[in-house]
Amino acid sequence: MMPMKITFLLLLLIPAFVFSHPGGVDNQGGHFDRKNNTYHCHKEPCFSIHKQSEEAYQEAKPGTYSKVYNRKDWPHWIDEDGDCQNTRQEILIVSSKVSVQFKDSKHCTVKHGQWYGVYTGKTFTKASDVDIDHVVPLAHAHRHGADSWTKAQRREFANDFDNLLVVDDSTNQSKSDKAPHEWLPPMESYWCEYGKLWERVKDKYGLRYSDQERITLNQLAETC
Repeated sequence: MMPMKITFLLLLLIPAFVFSHPGGVDNQGGHFDRKNNTYHCHKEPCFSIHKQSEEAYQEAKPGTYSKVYNRKDWPHWIDEDGDCQNTRQEILIVSSKVSVQFKDSKHCTVKHGQWYGVYTGKTFTKASDVDIDHVVPLAHAHRHGADSWTKAQRREFANDFDNLLVVDDSTNQSKSDKAPHEWLPPMESYWCEYGKLWERVKDKYGLRYSDQERITLNQLAETC
């Protein structure tokens, strides 16, 4: 459970963070940059609130989880059916709007196709330009209940099609392991579906929600 000190500080930021407008600052002294999907502080009390939140988080970190997160502990991408196409290749194949082209005659690696990025609304034709995003990131899952999972459970989660989307690599890197109260897709028309998908995956695996996460998800539901 998140310490009360952290929860209180983060709740102060939530209303301003998710739906504040660009240009100018909100009553906390910052604003949400829709272009980069990040929140920026420009004056007090924003700086102090963020500093106190980080300090409280650092104080709470030691011993919080049963083991340290290591991406290598989450086996992916796997070739479940042994046909030489791993999870990444299979999601590229089923998500392409046209028949894919493979790198060679073995048909193991996808080279070209047509993928619509729901986070940005852009279309991509080169497989090398896209990433496979875990809607609920592996590190986030680890921090919200998956730290005690078995290797088999982590393997299932990391390769679950319900939790995978084809997105452009730069947007995937921007998102990193952030939750909805920390990052949202640049295309606002997808916010409703993103919130539903996030909840569907977390509920499927029984992962915990933080208070600020719940608040943001409720706000996203209002956009549906």
